[in-house]
Amino acid sequence: MAKAEFLTPELTEYLTVPHVRAETMAHSRPFVAKPEHQESVGYPGELMDGWEEKAVLKLGELVRGSRALQVFLDSCVKCGACTDKCHYYLGTSDPKNMPVARQDLLRSVYRRYYTFAGKYFPKLVGARDMTKDVLDEWYSYFHQCSQCRRCSVYCPYGIDTAEISMAARDVMDAVGLGQKYSNEIIGKVHKIGNNLGLPGPALKDTLEGLEEDVKEDTGVDVKFPVDEKGAEVLVITPSADFFAEPHIDGLIGYAKVFHQAGISWTLSSYASEAANFSMFIGSRHNLKKAAMRIREAAIDLGVKRIVVGECGHAWRVAYSFWNTLIGPFDFLDPNYPVPQHICEVTYDLIQRGALTLDKEANDDKVVTFHDSCNVSRASRMGNMPGGQFIIPRAVIKASVNKFHDMAPDTIYEGTFCCGGGGGLLTDDLIELRVKGAMPRMQALKQVVDEYGVNYMAAICAICKSQFTKVLPYYKFPMDMIGSVHGLVSTAIQLGTKQ
Repeated sequence: MAKAEFLTPELTEYLTVPHVRAETMAHSRPFVAKPEHQESVGYPGELMDGWEEKAVLKLGELVRGSRALQVFLDSCVKCGACTDKCHYYLGTSDPKNMPVARQDLLRSVYRRYYTFAGKYFPKLVGARDMTKDVLDEWYSYFHQCSQCRRCSVYCPYGIDTAEISMAARDVMDAVGLGQKYSNEIIGKVHKIGNNLGLPGPALKDTLEGLEEDVKEDTGVDVKFPVDEKGAEVLVITPSADFFAEPHIDGLIGYAKVFHQAGISWTLSSYASEAANFSMFIGSRHNLKKAAMRIREAAIDLGVKRIVVGECGHAWRVAYSFWNTLIGPFDFLDPNYPVPQHICEVTYDLIQRGALTLDKEANDDKVVTFHDSCNVSRASRMGNMPGGQFIIPRAVIKASVNKFHDMAPDTIYEGTFCCGGGGGLLTDDLIELRVKGAMPRMQALKQVVDEYGVNYMAAICAICKSQFTKVLPYYKFPMDMIGSVHGLVSTAIQLGTKQ
């Protein structure tokens, strides 16, 4: 990791594509996982002897096991449609952060060992041997991809750089070179049940404190139940919701919604984490192992529904993978979707008149909404096309009087990443995170200048944490990022009905 200071990109009137500056981020590397972090997720503790052959065999195994990955590696024609779509290239100017160039770091090795031309005419097709220099380059640049999939929206072939980044990280883990941040967190989930390593008694004490705070604030006994058998709903939420600002305001909002609607609910101390960082490292084994805790908790508690809180990649894992990882869900109420997002629950209750929301309670806020990548480009929400865009905005608009979207080409499926997703939310990568946030900060500046926006809502724990860190670099107040259900929490009228 670089220790040197860096310059925060300047925000201008319009977003411009930078001139190429080679190797500007070659120094950027996350901390390497310690042996205990590697071993806790089933990988070698350190770089093994003969790792080169092992890496090549692992790559071949991944390609044989995924027709999609092989197509992504074979089909690129270097058309350039993706070159200016990556927030990291726009923020760093490093050409290896162009999606096509980042893909080629792995594609060149794939060609060398798994294509005819690469085996016999490697120089003609840019094929490379698997060497330590190549591995080091992988470790740097495949941890400069947040797996946001923005490039795939604009690729005429639909090549998914995220799948290639996941494969590269899986190969590196398999030979003993893993990233500390992600692998340490996955190990905590396997051992304790959440990313923070927060044990059950500490979780219960935290939630009891929240009950007291809400009672003092509202005069109403709003409960935050844990391990309550027979509750209708099991809420699986990111562990940041238990203590961090502004996440905790969202959890308070969930609790108020369930209280006012008369829906019994519970958290689980065994499965107290919605996030599943195993997706970031491309490990299906760990992905399933972490998700299985949720199924086990739901069965043990006898719930009828599973609701996912405000977390972008957690929703993607639930929406896209739960059915094959931990299904079938024949033990749940078939009248509700599995999974169901907390925004869907609140939206439905608003539509049915089950909640009274006072928009004027949020009149100190001029609100915009940040579409989180994994929700926008890798999931659906509700029973309508584009529900992942419509439903959160409808919940916001029911809670506030003043709302303005950012520029059309920076939201919905074209949304810019926060810059901290994909396992990059670690301070050893702060330069990358700040520079990668620039396109989103540029879009935010436009609505701040034009409409006086002072609150940016998001439904992703990583986005909230990332923006809290990087907003001050761009001279925005840290506390202008908040939860969608933080707005609901302020607006909801407890004890009254429409």
